[in-house]
Amino acid sequence: MLPDWLSIKPANTEKYNEVKQTVASLGLHTVCVEAHCPNITECWSAGTATFMILGGLCTRGCRFCSVRKSAIGEGIDALEPNKLAQVIKRWGLDYVVLTSVCRDDLPDQGAGHFAACVRAIKEACPKTLVEVLIPDFRGDESCLKQVVDARPDVLGHNIETVERLSPQIRDRRADYWQSLRVLEAAKRLGMHIYTKSAMMLGVGETEEEIIKALQDLRAHGVDFVAMGQYLRPSQHHYEVKEYVAPEKFERLRKRALELGFLYVAAGPFVRSSYKAGEYFLKTLMQNK
Repeated sequence: MLPDWLSIKPANTEKYNEVKQTVASLGLHTVCVEAHCPNITECWSAGTATFMILGGLCTRGCRFCSVRKSAIGEGIDALEPNKLAQVIKRWGLDYVVLTSVCRDDLPDQGAGHFAACVRAIKEACPKTLVEVLIPDFRGDESCLKQVVDARPDVLGHNIETVERLSPQIRDRRADYWQSLRVLEAAKRLGMHIYTKSAMMLGVGETEEEIIKALQDLRAHGVDFVAMGQYLRPSQHHYEVKEYVAPEKFERLRKRALELGFLYVAAGPFVRSSYKAGEYFLKTLMQNK
């Protein structure tokens, strides 16, 4: 049974329905739907969404993720960058998040399409701030540079969990230290970019391991971090080991701030693309 703090009151508003219909009509994907995000009604009712580009099939098999898996991904919609820009302009969004499935089957692992989407949004909506949540590109800096050169405002890549549990939970091609190197390289390749990462808690980690992961993120120059409760998508996915109490999230949030992160979002329903930090990020970046 879920604890009381993990109950959500759905809010099916007119704005929510508008977002749902628009996304469906253009054949776009959102991580909100694909990843069964618990915040979908809250975010969509507020007119925000995290778009998932490069199709709905992921070439990796992480044990925590509900996105559909396949050795070969879907065909790429060449019109997707313009479709995204059209939707974002229609909604009048000033902060958007782009993420994607992993595309190990493509020569550039989807980096060029990522860059095209960022540029299309920036051209159509010059005042819109764009955050990208990227895969690790297997550590290939030439792929990473394509995305960085498109000049997103925030570049996120999730370590997902602590070092000890990473091999159990993530696909075998992912690696804790490789993810940290990607984040460090992003900062080196684009000094204008803020970097961001996230962890899910409740998969068997200790508090000491969480703090060590936070220290590793800071040592690799990461500016923002998010921590949320892992919720098992189905009986076939990695099991929940612990439902982390809100008080522990708050304690970890304060510890992370002490380590020097510019912003920390921590709580049961926080996700890497959750809108909790957007107001802070917008203010920070607009004044830099």
